[in-house]
Amino acid sequence: MSSQSLSELLAQRTLWLCEQPSVITEEEALCSEMQRRLSPLCERIQRVGNTLVCWGPRRGRPLVGLVGHLDTVPLHPDSRPAQRDGDRIYGLGSSDMKSGLAIMWTLLERLDLDALPVDLVVVFYDQEEGPFHLNGLGPTLEQVPELAEIALGFALEPSDNVVQVGAVGTLHAKVVFQGKACHSARPWQGENAVQKAGTFLAELAQREAVVVNCGGFDFREVMNVTMAQGGRARNVIPETFECNVNYRFAPGKSLEQAQQDVLDAVAGRAEVSFPDLSPSGRVVTRDNPLFDHLLNVTSAEVAPKQAWTDVARLTQAGIDAVNFGPGLSSQAHQMDEFVTVDLIEQGYRMFESFLCSAPRSS
Repeated sequence: MSSQSLSELLAQRTLWLCEQPSVITEEEALCSEMQRRLSPLCERIQRVGNTLVCWGPRRGRPLVGLVGHLDTVPLHPDSRPAQRDGDRIYGLGSSDMKSGLAIMWTLLERLDLDALPVDLVVVFYDQEEGPFHLNGLGPTLEQVPELAEIALGFALEPSDNVVQVGAVGTLHAKVVFQGKACHSARPWQGENAVQKAGTFLAELAQREAVVVNCGGFDFREVMNVTMAQGGRARNVIPETFECNVNYRFAPGKSLEQAQQDVLDAVAGRAEVSFPDLSPSGRVVTRDNPLFDHLLNVTSAEVAPKQAWTDVARLTQAGIDAVNFGPGLSSQAHQMDEFVTVDLIEQGYRMFESFLCSAPRSS
């Protein structure tokens, strides 16, 4: 197949995937259609809810796993429809991460899976764009224990074809300041919960990022208010003020310690609960021969992942994993999200080179 026809195939598949409705929790139709299309390419497919686990032949070789989520965030009402414009493919999820799915699909089709020096498993899963506990990769790892044998995993999240190691953990804290309502003309008769939160909000505004070096890479720990609400009428002193605090923390820090960091910042001035907790992702090292080979054969740039991805979930399961995908990080969740065809083809060829020449033992 010529370079041009490969480029066109990847572009067409990315565009087709962008055209299929798959907003989070609405992945069933796409999952079923992908199952129909992928079944002839795989030795076997396991379906867990709306997640597909696509296996190549198992021959006792090191197992490489590629994972990508089917879902997208909701569509912005002013976004342009999925379309190609020159080298760009526009569409919801084009960078995050339909282009990565197109590579996974095309690798299954084009490679001689039996002749590879590694075994290959490819996972298309649902509900990544929501809470940690609803993410489809979690139950899939539990129900398909064979996945624990993955020697090196890849999350094809948008990374501009840069190998991104680790992943910052993330938690959301519900912080509620309590006051006492009264008439706004006589504020001394109550306690203003919004103004009571002022010192805490000012402290967060002045809080600098904490740089933590993990495995030779600098990650930044940041804590920010991302949502806030308080007050029920213009002439009533608010009795409650609630804000969502999002804390991004470096690899190696436990969820328990991350929660304590938030509690220390609040310092007893408000009620705190933690509705969503996602662990950090471990940084893989070149002691992993497959990772070492990846960097040698692709000459890819390596950088820390200053965001949360399912690399965290994979490393929590004891699986070495990295982020490596063709999507543009800057385009994720944008109104007119796009990806470039040249990055998709480059990403495909990097994966092909790695998979076809990987060491047979790890």
